[in-house]
Amino acid sequence: MNQIATPPKMINKPSKRMRIDLQLVADLVSPNTRVLDVGCGDGTLLSYLMGFKKVDARGLEISMSRVRSAVSQGLSVIQGNLETDLKDYPDGAFDYAILSQTLQATVHPQEVLGDLLRIAKRAIVSLPNFGHWRVRWALLVGGRMPMTSNLPDQWYNTPNIHLCTILDFVDLCKAMNIHIEKGFALSADGLKQNFSATGWFANLFSEQSVFVLTR
Repeated sequence: MNQIATPPKMINKPSKRMRIDLQLVADLVSPNTRVLDVGCGDGTLLSYLMGFKKVDARGLEISMSRVRSAVSQGLSVIQGNLETDLKDYPDGAFDYAILSQTLQATVHPQEVLGDLLRIAKRAIVSLPNFGHWRVRWALLVGGRMPMTSNLPDQWYNTPNIHLCTILDFVDLCKAMNIHIEKGFALSADGLKQNFSATGWFANLFSEQSVFVLTR
């Protein structure tokens, strides 16, 4: 992992408006805890957590331009690849490890989940649901790989390489003896829906989901 220059100590409260699903993730984090945001982007979530939850926050991001943007805000973010660099973190280094809308783009999602729960007491993972009825309908009627507001890329330039449904993810957690402590079924806009996040109804009608995982 390549360490970026030490950021300034002063952290201003964030001025950016977060996505609704990221706000939900932030609400799940307890104040004054240790947090690693994996694939943290420009640091929007980290900035919020430091400003409002007073957490000891760290970030890992593969894009150097986003790393620079995060560091310029006074955030402790390093450039690295989660597939290889999570292994460098010691066991139990964090209270929370956050992975937002990224698991489906990893080469080895099972190993990534294992590393998240090795280095943190809890993992907060969000992912798009490829079992949503619009995705099924687009493939059935159009005969082509579907595109939705949550899946906007063409098949040839999408970063998503391991497509899964909510039920697929639940099955993986069971196979890995991972406990789903909390789960939220979300709309395309990130709004919570009033049904279980782990059942067939969510698998059909939720466009994305957020899970809190423990061992």
